[in-house]
Amino acid sequence: MTNFSENGYFIAEKVFETAEMDSFIERLGVLNAEPERPGYRHLMADPAVRSLACDPRLTELVENIAGKRLIPFKATLFNKAGKANWLVAWHQDTALPVVRPPSSNDWGTAAMKDGITFCQAPARVLREIVALRIHIDDSGPDNGPLRLIPGSHKERLSDKEIDRVVTYGPQVTCTLGKGGVIAMRPLIVHASSKCTSDRPRRVLHIEYAPSFDIDLGFRLAIA
Repeated sequence: MTNFSENGYFIAEKVFETAEMDSFIERLGVLNAEPERPGYRHLMADPAVRSLACDPRLTELVENIAGKRLIPFKATLFNKAGKANWLVAWHQDTALPVVRPPSSNDWGTAAMKDGITFCQAPARVLREIVALRIHIDDSGPDNGPLRLIPGSHKERLSDKEIDRVVTYGPQVTCTLGKGGVIAMRPLIVHASSKCTSDRPRRVLHIEYAPSFDIDLGFRLAIA
């Protein structure tokens, strides 16, 4: 997929049927237990999430992008609905869950998130990761859709460099229907606005890697 290599993202409409997304929500325990939370981390332990992450429609999409088989290791649910409505500023995703804090010079600082160590990863490692965002609801201009800067995914950028990319680069607003998927590199500069309507926007974000042994001597944690 040359467009993915150049732009750092790809949109696939109608990967899943509406009924499949409705069934997934019914089986997702955390969302039913706490519907007002803005997000839910470490969901790879949930059977419904694991099953979806390994669905051939997703694994084949990732393989077509990467040119090789990748494995899911991290899943997060974003929940913009009701009181859970927030703004996400322009940024890159740069932290990965690891079994232990790496000691390599090109890995950065580590922090604990709900009992799992996340560490700032080097660009060479992040370039191997593919993230999929499965849209459980329709994503329109009124419910805080993802916004991207195409081509901004090749290097880690400083805050000033991100500001410059946002100022001068083209911006794309990713609106798509329920069951659609956005594939993206973690380093692509992205953001989202608050919802301006009552329509929820729930998105399951799953990250895939070539191996749990992501770097010499370092292993990804399941999160």
